[in-house]
Amino acid sequence: MMFPSQSTLDNTFAARAGFGLSMAQPAPEKPSKYQARQDLYSAWSAVDDVKSKAGQLSKEAARELEIASQKAQSKAGKLEMYSTKYYLACITGGLLACGLTHTAVTPLDLVKCRRQVDSKLYKGNFEAWGKIARAEGVRGIYTGWGPTFWGYSAQGAFKYGGYEYFKKTYSDLAGPDYAHRYNTWIYLAASASAEFIADVALCPFEAVKVRMQTTIPPFASGTVNGLSQITGKEGFGGLYKGLYPLWGRQIPYTMMKFASFETIVAMIYDYLPGTKDDYSKPAQAGVSFTGGYLAGILCAVVSHPADVMVSKLNAVRQPGEAFGAVISRIYADIGFAGLWNGLPVRIVMIGTLTGLQWMIYDYFKIYMGFPTTGGTAPPAEKK
Repeated sequence: MMFPSQSTLDNTFAARAGFGLSMAQPAPEKPSKYQARQDLYSAWSAVDDVKSKAGQLSKEAARELEIASQKAQSKAGKLEMYSTKYYLACITGGLLACGLTHTAVTPLDLVKCRRQVDSKLYKGNFEAWGKIARAEGVRGIYTGWGPTFWGYSAQGAFKYGGYEYFKKTYSDLAGPDYAHRYNTWIYLAASASAEFIADVALCPFEAVKVRMQTTIPPFASGTVNGLSQITGKEGFGGLYKGLYPLWGRQIPYTMMKFASFETIVAMIYDYLPGTKDDYSKPAQAGVSFTGGYLAGILCAVVSHPADVMVSKLNAVRQPGEAFGAVISRIYADIGFAGLWNGLPVRIVMIGTLTGLQWMIYDYFKIYMGFPTTGGTAPPAEKK
């Protein structure tokens, strides 16, 4: 024969390609002498098992959330965007988001407030909690949780519900094109308007909280007792003597919180492939937490000097003392550097706090059948 047979070619060449020809399989990689034998160790695939179980739990949780959400929506009736029920849902979501998270970080807030009043009192958080627990018991670490819960629940209700209302109102006044083009200004105006009202609800409870946390032992046994003591000695106005610095702290804080959150969330969805609607509701809530945490860091820096002033003012202001006079006296005592006492603690606290607030708030909106906040598509271009 002039040409070699097929069997000769098979034996000569390790790999064959062509029409109908198969490729030789590569030899299995020889394991290293340091590599354990998988057949002898049942825990070899533990990580894969954990990943698989976590995925199953996540799917199960999402399914349970969907079932509970459908039941809640069926009880509430037809829910429409920007209806009365929508704003009530936003109010409830804000109440839960702020009330629960601020109460949870009461131990951090307690140390922060005391260090703002006296920077030499504690060297760090763990030392502070240890001293407080030894002197006041474990319950002492949660001093001020009552006014914190009631005050920030009320504030959260007005803040988030008011923000949704004012954002819609200002967007309608501007029109869809201008509202999208100047959306940052809409966010800033809406958040400032909502916070202005929310702080009126917060201020009395904040006055009780700060005094409880900065006096050793606490001047009051609880929220009602604290309100009664302040009004008994200073009248109703004593509950609002910290309103101006509270506005000075909270309004810039909230403007940064909402505007930066909306911007960061929009940037995240722009970076990710697809659109917001392509992602599951739990994934959208995860984006809300990430955007909220990053926004919280910016909020802490912007509002910290005013936060120090609020703590000092509620602790040292004398009855009848003018606002300007007490501010000048405090600044002369602590100086510019003193305005930044406790900032690292507050960054950790506010970052975590803000991230959890946005996640809780948006999860509640999902539960009620509404879309999460931020990342909406621009209006369609007119042809």
